[in-house]
Amino acid sequence: MTTPPEHNFQSTFLQEMSWRGQIQQITDPAAMDKWLCEGDAASKKAYAGFDPTADSLTIGNLVTIMALARWQRSSHTPVALMGGATGLIGDPSGKSAERTLNGEDVVRANVAAIEKIFAGGELFARGATAGQTNALRMVNNIDWLGKMGFLEALREIGKYFSVNMMIQKDSVKERLTNRDQGISYTEFSYMLLQAYDFFWLHKNDGVGAQFGGSDQFGNIVVGKDLIDKKSSASAAHVERGGTQAFGLTWPLVTKADGGKFGKTESGAVWISPHRTSPYAYYQFWLNSADADAIRFLKTFTFLSREEITALEASQQANPGAREAQRTLAREATRILHGTAAMENAEAAGKALFSGDASSLMGLDLATLREVFASVPNKLMSKALLGSGGAGEGEGLALLDVLVDPDLKLAASKREARDFLTANAVTVNGKPVTLESRLKPADLLHGCFIAIRRGKKQWAATEWQ
Repeated sequence: MTTPPEHNFQSTFLQEMSWRGQIQQITDPAAMDKWLCEGDAASKKAYAGFDPTADSLTIGNLVTIMALARWQRSSHTPVALMGGATGLIGDPSGKSAERTLNGEDVVRANVAAIEKIFAGGELFARGATAGQTNALRMVNNIDWLGKMGFLEALREIGKYFSVNMMIQKDSVKERLTNRDQGISYTEFSYMLLQAYDFFWLHKNDGVGAQFGGSDQFGNIVVGKDLIDKKSSASAAHVERGGTQAFGLTWPLVTKADGGKFGKTESGAVWISPHRTSPYAYYQFWLNSADADAIRFLKTFTFLSREEITALEASQQANPGAREAQRTLAREATRILHGTAAMENAEAAGKALFSGDASSLMGLDLATLREVFASVPNKLMSKALLGSGGAGEGEGLALLDVLVDPDLKLAASKREARDFLTANAVTVNGKPVTLESRLKPADLLHGCFIAIRRGKKQWAATEWQ
């Protein structure tokens, strides 16, 4: 179960994963390395499972997705397994209490939403781009587990494992020692269903490896054991000298300061845009600590060793420039959400911090609202701006807006006059004067005006 030094690996995939710090355990390192170097690369298939407990995955799941993407970039075939069946049960790994069971409709909807993650961004090559032979495959374990009856499950899976072994697994042991919670037979059986997934994919689709975080190693080994036990009597198994089935895990992602990775003040960081916007996702990476940036570049981007080494040298020479974090934010956002979303997120950040008019004008309304959500905001009546068109009237004196107590831009009209006279105020990134008035023509998307005083003090107004 140990991992040999990086230079011992001959296969591209294991060399890459080792250099990136993405190998914790391999069931048989030398055999897996040899397997990857022999025969047709695209015929080597590996899978990882995704638990549909919500309508998105979190940033922690992205480590698994990146591993499958690196597998494809090594010319092998990745398989993403949706837990349409196991999602009805719940994985006890890392949980101190029993999960709330979701209904079939909820799980089905969650699976459909999660599948969209794999179809977007620049994570995977598809179809002709992937040469057809190693395109990403999507499977759902409801397709085989949903057809299996209880008696068949006991005969085909249960008889191969002892309860003695199962209760020694960390995910079960910890719950058994907690008298207040314990573990139900439902969750106790989860590892057997996951084991059968590996066996079924190995037997019916030639999948030879399963990936996961280090907390999944026990479940992965159970799957390999089931493959070995059910295959040991076959002539093909004896002829090829054993079962070509391997498990590989990586360390769970942590932050250098001991904080929980993937958590912000607003909650978990999700990888679907309806849960965490590309702008918020970009900002999450941009705010990475110096001690984490290079490690995150290795884990969450496809940048080469040479590129990351150069960024590490740049960071050491001039940490204040935060070049590593900026590159991380751009690359991680581009990979997941695509180039257009990345550029929009980057422009949104520039709009807030630089106040550039062109940056503000180019943002869609949803992004504007998000960018300025944390500054003083006020909803105001369009009637104050005049009627618009040829008869739009005089509009609303900017002086009166600056002293609005909800916007916190000036404490008095005298102070507001000083700011305006000193050219310290902009409206939508454009300079204004003491005589300036807000009019309908100033509305972005017909309803939004952003005002900045000085370099950092912003206020946002929305008009209806």
